[in-house]
Parts: sequence; C-alpha cells; structure tokens
Amino acid sequence: MGVMLSVKNLEVFYGSIHAIKDISFEVAEGEIVTLIGANGAGKTTTLHSISGLVKPKSGEITFCGSDLRTTDAHKIIKLGLAQVPEGRRIFSRMTVQENLEMGAYIRSDSQTIQKDYEKIFERLPRLKERRKQLAGTLSGGEQQMLAIGRALMCNPKMLLLDEPSMGLSPLLVNEIFSIIRDVNQSGVTVLLVEQNAKKALEIANRAYVLETGAIAMEGDADELANDEKVRSAYLGG
Repeated sequence: MGVMLSVKNLEVFYGSIHAIKDISFEVAEGEIVTLIGANGAGKTTTLHSISGLVKPKSGEITFCGSDLRTTDAHKIIKLGLAQVPEGRRIFSRMTVQENLEMGAYIRSDSQTIQKDYEKIFERLPRLKERRKQLAGTLSGGEQQMLAIGRALMCNPKMLLLDEPSMGLSPLLVNEIFSIIRDVNQSGVTVLLVEQNAKKALEIANRAYVLETGAIAMEGDADELANDEKVRSAYLGG
C-alpha cells in the first residue's frame, strides 16, 4: 500500500494564534486513519488545510503525488479528495436527489454517474425512500448520510470526514460508523476527524492524538484504545 496523503511539518496561524504546530502524518491507500482530540485541538483546521480552505504558513501537503498547497480547492476535488464537512452543509431547499446531483457536478461520465446513484441508494436505502424529499426535512442522521452520499458522488479516492457523529443519538452514531467502514471496504481511503474517540478507534487502522495543535501520540488504533493516557483523557476511563 502506497502513501496516498502525506502532511509534513504543517504550520497554521490565525492572526497571532499558532493553531497547528509542525504536525506530520500520513495516510496509506486503503486505510482508515483518525485524528482525535479535544475541542480546539486543531483537528478541523488540519482538514481544512488539506482541502484548501485554510492556507498554511508552511509545510507540505501531498495527495497522490500532487502538491495540494498550490492547488485550488475546487481542483482538489477533481484529484479525488472529497470532504464531508462538520455540520453536514447539505442544500436544505433542494431534494435528496438534487443534493446527490450536486456531488457529481465535476463529472461528465453520465452512464457511470447513473450506476453510482444506484450504488448510493443500495448502501443508504433510507435516502432512496426520500429521494424526492427536501433535504432540510430529513433527520440529523439522514442529513449526515446524505452528506456522505453527496461526497461519494464525486467518485473520490479518499474521503475526509469532519465530526460525522456530532449531535446524533448513539444508535445513529453506530449506523454512521458502520457506513464509513462499508465505504472504506468498497475501496475508498478515509481520514476521519472525530470527538467520539471510542467509536473512531473502533473502526480506524491507525490514529493520531492532537493536543493544542500538535501531535501528542500516534500508533495503531487498537494500541491507543488500550493506552492508559488515551483512556483517561478521551475514553472516559
């Protein structure tokens, strides 16, 4: 498995605030890698740096051999990197079907697109039932499924997920994590930012712990899930 995403010596400032302090990590093809940490640790800023929404002060970000620091945000999607943003950001006044169509806007392979709609509806049958419904009328869990489905319509090599479990009931959290695992098993590499460290470590191969903008620990997800420091700080015991 080759390295798909490489982040080296990343530094991000917001004015005088040093938000990201010299972090380096990588994600290999086929993996689920998670970034865990408390609120304000720099997890979302890291994702935004990768997807082109935040401009780092220094460091390298390489995806499938392309330098993302010199690539416009809309071109990053075309390279095969799709983000499911925090808070879903679905188009609430558009139908489920129209939201999925927005996900495919960068593509021109209409026959394959049609097959991909069917794949999404197979994987997320609840969306199929509601395909003509306005997205704003969906439940929180269904909106999260739609945000994932919309990102998958870009036909990505890699999915960036920012706090997918936020605001969901434990039952729905389990369902969303099961979908993420399924998406990964279908061949999509995943970088997951998540406050629910327990669930994230259950499905990830490897993990990085962020504390105040720096990587405090890294390792196999199983090892970190059993580490005393991680358990007491992030796993409630």
